[in-house]
Amino acid sequence: MFTSTPTAVLIPATLFRERNCTNESTPPRSLSTLHFRIFHAFLQCLLRSRDFQIGSPDRFIITDSSIHYIAQENNGVEAVSKVLLPYPENQAKNLAFLLVTITEGKGKTKTSSDRLPVDVIHPEGMPSLTWYAVSLPKELSKGGSLTLEVKAVFTHLLTPFPEKITQADAQLVAFQDSAHYLSPYAVKVQSLTVKLPEPKVESYTKLENTKFSGSEIKYGPYENIPPFSLPTIIVHFANNKPFSVAQELVREIEVSHWGNVQVTENYNLIHAGAELKGEFSRLDYEERPHVRGASALRSLVARLPARAHSIYYRDEIGNISTSNVYSDSVKTLLEIEPRYPMFGGWRTAFTIGYGLPLQDFLFKSEGKRFLDITFGCPMNDMVIENIYVKVVLPEGSKDISVVAPFPSKETREAKLSHLDIAGRPVVVLEKKNVVPEHNQNFQVYYRFSSLSLLREPLMLVFGFLLFFVACIAYVHADLTISKSSSSYIAKLQWDEVQTAIQQFQNIMNRVLVIHNKLDASLRDLSRTGDVQACKAARKTADAFLKELTKELKPLLSFLQSSPQALHIVAKVEELVVKEKELQEKVMLKHSMVVDSYEKKSGGKDIDNRIAAVQQKITLLRQEVDDLLEVIDEI
Repeated sequence: MFTSTPTAVLIPATLFRERNCTNESTPPRSLSTLHFRIFHAFLQCLLRSRDFQIGSPDRFIITDSSIHYIAQENNGVEAVSKVLLPYPENQAKNLAFLLVTITEGKGKTKTSSDRLPVDVIHPEGMPSLTWYAVSLPKELSKGGSLTLEVKAVFTHLLTPFPEKITQADAQLVAFQDSAHYLSPYAVKVQSLTVKLPEPKVESYTKLENTKFSGSEIKYGPYENIPPFSLPTIIVHFANNKPFSVAQELVREIEVSHWGNVQVTENYNLIHAGAELKGEFSRLDYEERPHVRGASALRSLVARLPARAHSIYYRDEIGNISTSNVYSDSVKTLLEIEPRYPMFGGWRTAFTIGYGLPLQDFLFKSEGKRFLDITFGCPMNDMVIENIYVKVVLPEGSKDISVVAPFPSKETREAKLSHLDIAGRPVVVLEKKNVVPEHNQNFQVYYRFSSLSLLREPLMLVFGFLLFFVACIAYVHADLTISKSSSSYIAKLQWDEVQTAIQQFQNIMNRVLVIHNKLDASLRDLSRTGDVQACKAARKTADAFLKELTKELKPLLSFLQSSPQALHIVAKVEELVVKEKELQEKVMLKHSMVVDSYEKKSGGKDIDNRIAAVQQKITLLRQEVDDLLEVIDEI
């Protein structure tokens, strides 16, 4: 028979939902739907010896780390080397963390041993429980005793009830457990105390010797409890703490031997408490945030290493400015706020990143380098369903091994970055159901030659050197075609033809400008009646036209003789003919108008005399312009 001291159960203040209950009027039948943390110091037994006893056991479910003891005594004949810890299936499948140590002394004089090995076993002839065997460092002989401290962390064992609430409602949760301690042997005396975070209780299971006072519900004491007695109790109480759950966290830790360790953390976060029912009112929330949003997630605090630098907080939209950093010689606290207060069922995704000095986390041992850094999430109020820790090592690292304080799935991959050739080796550690107790240091060992540090600088040096050599060679190289080749001669001839055509077009345009000036002199004549000024303009125009005609002759001769201009010379000759004809008509019109003014003819008579000539001038001018456009296109 086993004797038990009073058992205390303290309901956690932080609860996390996995699935909802289906009936709001009655307590849920399955309560294994909410994350929470439980630390147990259990009364246990050893199957191989009926005389193995446990004295002064304590059982606790609490939210903070506390010190509890299990005093175990062997009164049998055989020595004991293992202690068994049984858990029901619904708890065992949600067991996230289990730590067993041997303690000696109390208070400030208490000391703890290293972590004891724990294995899952399947004893024959026992109920359908999950059994964990704790291996003692040395056998416990007859009459000997020891004190074990057992810390167990579970998730998915609580549920919000009701599953949906309005913005003004308080968040209620339901908790289910056994009033008796699970034991394969009879227990002489035991009691259970349920300590709630608030004195507000909706309902609770009433058994014999049940007492409710303040924020505590006490069951017992109970005497002569038979083996495997599990009377169910359900407590329905208020809890307005936000339930922050990271459905996926990807931590990338990139090691650079140039002096920095860059950490990037990508979160997919959900508030897993009671879902918000109805509309969200920003006005009500701002006026009374602790009433109209009591269970909302407002902020998170990440505890970073003391010398963290270059800290940023952003999401898909961009940088988020609602963050603060507080640092001292021991730690750096990053306080972040989402873009909006998060109610139950709401999701968000964000990234935080920071740099760390290499010398604080990279060390050498036995010819190897090793990275010593924390595994889990730096936010203590968060449960992580899936975490991927990626350690990116420098290119050229080899003989890689990992030492972690708990089991995890390990894979390898490669990452290509700037100036990489084969890629950087990446160690990927994957783990499910991660709690703050997993935020322990792990080590990644690898070999890396110091000469490999020169690879990237030498690549840059040789790259720039080759670039400058290529530039020098290009500048000094003669890439032109041979001057004696027919293609080169043809190109030179065509360049000469193009130059001649451009000069020809310039002369034609200047001739047309002179024609326009003659027309302008006639308009001045009709306005002022100054015949002498008009004759002077005609004389000046004649002189310019003669000069342009002289300039035009050698160009025409060159184009007519050049084989490269055969396809264009016809249009050039036609343009010359049309321009001569146009020039004659312009001169004829000018002479007729001047004569009419000298004879004192009226304006209508003048217009009638030059009407036919003016019509011909208009047609010729259009033809000349069209030919100029054709030549320009060729």
